[in-house]
Amino acid sequence: MDNRQAIGSWLSGPRAAAEDMGVDFGYRGERLGLAENGPGSIAPFGRRLAALCIDWAACVLIAYALFAHGDARPAGNAALGVFAVLSLATVGTVGCTPGKRLLGIRVVALGGGRLTFRYAALRTLLLLAVIPAVIWDRDGRGLHDRLARSVQVRI
Repeated sequence: MDNRQAIGSWLSGPRAAAEDMGVDFGYRGERLGLAENGPGSIAPFGRRLAALCIDWAACVLIAYALFAHGDARPAGNAALGVFAVLSLATVGTVGCTPGKRLLGIRVVALGGGRLTFRYAALRTLLLLAVIPAVIWDRDGRGLHDRLARSVQVRI
């Protein structure tokens, strides 16, 4: 193996290097029994990130409207609190936040069905901690989804 090939495998990551050696990982969501494409398949990262940005922007606007009182910025962590309430209320009841709904994503329990309120609360708390949300498994699920036994799928 020459240096160029070694650097190429390092830049493309361990999955690409393993696939070059013949390891078949299948598609994202296959281990979970989800479809490869279309409704019921794992929602792509870009769409999930865009939904998060939409929800965050809405929460900042709501926090500003509720808590600004002549100040140019909301008090303390009001936007984070609004985000927690929004996420818990919407994911815990209808399965998606407004941003997720706009972009065709739903949070479901593994095996299908609605996420219970207890797991929705756990997922929301972990999402607020940020770190669990940026640690993914090979199916593209964040640690907050893994611990809450949920998955974000296309609708």
